[in-house]
Amino acid sequence: MSTIWDHDPETGEIIEQGPSNAGEYSVSEISNALKRTLEDRFGHVRVRGEISGFRGPHASGHCYFAIKDETAKLDAVIWRGSFGRLRSKMQEGLEVIATGKITSYPMKSNYQIVIENIEPAGVGALMALLEERKKKLAAEGLFDTARKKPIPYLPKLIGVVTSPTGAVIRDILHRLNDRFPRHVLVWPVRVQGETCAAEVAAAIAGFNAMERKPDVIIVARGGGSLEDLWGFNEEAVVRAVAASVIPVISAVGHETDTTLIDHAADLRAPTPSAAAEKAVPVRTDLVAEVASYHARLQGGLRRSMDERKTRLRSAARALPRPDEILALVRQRFDSASGRLAQALKANTREHGARLNRIAPRLSLMPMRTLITNERRSLDLSGRRAAQALSRLVAFQRQRFDGVAKLADSLSYKSVLRRGFAVVRTEKGKPVHQASDIRPGEVLRLEFADGEVTVREDSPKQRRLL
Repeated sequence: MSTIWDHDPETGEIIEQGPSNAGEYSVSEISNALKRTLEDRFGHVRVRGEISGFRGPHASGHCYFAIKDETAKLDAVIWRGSFGRLRSKMQEGLEVIATGKITSYPMKSNYQIVIENIEPAGVGALMALLEERKKKLAAEGLFDTARKKPIPYLPKLIGVVTSPTGAVIRDILHRLNDRFPRHVLVWPVRVQGETCAAEVAAAIAGFNAMERKPDVIIVARGGGSLEDLWGFNEEAVVRAVAASVIPVISAVGHETDTTLIDHAADLRAPTPSAAAEKAVPVRTDLVAEVASYHARLQGGLRRSMDERKTRLRSAARALPRPDEILALVRQRFDSASGRLAQALKANTREHGARLNRIAPRLSLMPMRTLITNERRSLDLSGRRAAQALSRLVAFQRQRFDGVAKLADSLSYKSVLRRGFAVVRTEKGKPVHQASDIRPGEVLRLEFADGEVTVREDSPKQRRLL
């Protein structure tokens, strides 16, 4: 039997109340009894508070921290197996809702919560975390417009990072097939959950490490809540997109959904189908545009040729006719020939006069010698005159031949000798285009060696008359 002692509140003295019949407990017994009481009373609870003292997993894989509010703090532990299954990423100062059971730790005589699941305490907490992360990454320049790369106009190979079993990849392939079929390489990833961010970042890095890289990467996922899309707000994904040398199109969620990957991507599409539309042009529109350019090119060439023909005809009309060129040369040749005969007669008369002037002074000379000398002089003058005439005739003939060759080269007959022909109507009017010929019309074809007459029966058949 034990004695019960009490405390007098007025005097402060210890008063013996006498023996008691209550049983005695060992420390272990009372600790285990308290543990069972806590676990029976709080077998499954949801506790809301702020994460405090979180330093990541212990070497054993377990996590030890606390959850607190304005006036109290509750120790918390997450076993290694439960931590690997958590969907939300834990962070110091984040307000969360922890689900688990209350128990005690007899070695320290305190109580704690063993957490089985943890989630952010509403959208407000996630939005605050998202805004803080966005400011941090923007300050590093990962969202700058200047670093964004242009999307290729018509990629040969398109890389797609998405779930291989969802409706997203089917929508992308269907839209590409409708617009402009291209080769598609899918890198399968989880688009939700704890491993989503790591898999998406690894996929983007994997595409960039390939020997034959895609021309563009589409990162796609369907719509969902902020928690469902949280993997695309992780720093690892944003940094992988910013470091990609391949242009990236972000197509996460629906049009109203916005994630941090949208700011880092080179182009944001409101939906996965819209991403496919932005990746390739419409083939029919491209074919029509090429046809339009071809027609414009043909029209330009036709106008250029018509303009050159007009300019050539104008230049040809300004050139003198071959007869006119030869007439001037002939006239000059005839004039020189006429003056040559008169010059020879004048030269003979001049030499005769000189002979008459010097004859009296040569009277002492034998007449035979005088006559011989004069004859020699006349012969020499004659030979010189003949040589001069021959050289003049040769020079004039050479010039005449040159002018004749020029006239021949300017004549259309030189073109005929190279195998061409001139087409004229029956009345002699030149024909420039096949479309100017009427069925049944009689045509004259002039060749280098003569003319033939044909009749136009059809655009594909000509008949000789």
